Amino acid sequence: MVLGRNTWLFAGALAVFCVLVFGRDAPGDGPVAGPLRAGAVRDVVPNRVMTWNICNPCHESNADRAAEIAAYAPQVIGLQEACVRDVEKIREYLKGVHGLVYHVEYGSVLRNRGRCGGWPWNPGGFGQALLTAAPMTDRVLVEYPDGGSEDRGYLAVTTTVGGRSVRVFNTHLAQRRQEEVRADQTAVLAAAVARYDRAVVLGDFNAVPDTPELDPFRDLAADADPGCRPSPVGTCRPTTDWESKFDYVFLRGVTPLRHRVHPSPYSDHHLLLADLRP
Repeated sequence: MVLGRNTWLFAGALAVFCVLVFGRDAPGDGPVAGPLRAGAVRDVVPNRVMTWNICNPCHESNADRAAEIAAYAPQVIGLQEACVRDVEKIREYLKGVHGLVYHVEYGSVLRNRGRCGGWPWNPGGFGQALLTAAPMTDRVLVEYPDGGSEDRGYLAVTTTVGGRSVRVFNTHLAQRRQEEVRADQTAVLAAAVARYDRAVVLGDFNAVPDTPELDPFRDLAADADPGCRPSPVGTCRPTTDWESKFDYVFLRGVTPLRHRVHPSPYSDHHLLLADLRP
């Protein structure tokens, strides 16, 4: 009896240790379902792009996150606050459950166990990720000289959207109340975007449309939402739970067809999608 009790106590202590060291999976995360039957791979929408801050650490289910993405099946997906291990699980669910196959590139600028789990001496990578149905080339990861209260940067690749080659950027700017830092970051990003005739810029800019830190983009790229302008008559739809527009799809040399905002129970940011003219 004593041996049995000690065994259970040891097992319980070991389980607590593993949670503290490795972190825990989000609710609902378990083994990904087996492959779909042959021929069940779905097609993505070839001219659709999406940006979504998936919120970490929020302990949401990666199965649910994948289902949100799969409902719209974009050609290009830009994720912010992305932990590498979460993105890997999301890709597995997209492929195994929803029949959607994506390539991935990571833009991790921070290793943080509090956000992403992992060993204390080897915490998980945190930053941006790009998922694309077509292959990606010429990957560039740039960390901003000043990230503000947390390291920030942008990830850029060349891929295909609507059958045409385009440079895609994905970024996450400094947190709120750091306007001067964001202004420096947008200047760095805008200089990189200006080198391309065709570019799509995705991300969480942590700034509403009429703020000065977005000035570098005014004449460089257009918001995919044509009604969203930095003026009192603008009709920008909020992209966050606190009723602010922080998330953007900026287009350079690319014309939007339509855009949409979809609130999600799995993040404090909404999914923002844009369909583009080929």
